[in-house]
Amino acid sequence: MRRLSAALTALTLAGLGLAATTPASASTAYAVTCDAAWGSADKTATDSDYKPLLDIRTGRHDCFDRMVLDVRGTAANPIGYRVGYVDQLHQDGSGDLVPVGGGAILEVRVAAPSYDPETGTPTYAGRVRQPLPGVDISGYRTFRDTRFAGSFEGDTQIGLGVRARLPFRVFQTGNHLVVDVAHSWSTGTTR
Repeated sequence: MRRLSAALTALTLAGLGLAATTPASASTAYAVTCDAAWGSADKTATDSDYKPLLDIRTGRHDCFDRMVLDVRGTAANPIGYRVGYVDQLHQDGSGDLVPVGGGAILEVRVAAPSYDPETGTPTYAGRVRQPLPGVDISGYRTFRDTRFAGSFEGDTQIGLGVRARLPFRVFQTGNHLVVDVAHSWSTGTTR
């Protein structure tokens, strides 16, 4: 009777899409498949409403490191950008060299000034040639350095130092521009 009851319970749960599972043991490895087939060529989007940049933050993930640029506006406001690898980072306007540490430099240009275009009031506290305020990338697998290069003619320029020239992707979600840089070139890597 006990076996019949257990079998009926399992069938009922399976029928509801709630398959019974047993907890994983502590020795079970957590596997993540890292498929970063993004490439390393420049990524761009030209449409933009030129809303002000509010904040920049970063995060660590199993397969990539992430930088998020928060822009004033809504999901309906397009955020223009150009992200690509450069040999050196030169500040727009002056052409001055902005040193960025790491094995490769990703230049992030976003069509979002660090000030309100209508009032001129600063909206982001970045200082030229300095690390991004409030961003701590110690312990990251891919990110090595961050530098604010300034805002010029409606665009903000950021230098992102990475371990090596690695695949990356860029996309907009809501009022955020997201830059993900993979930990490696391998696809199907299990970590």
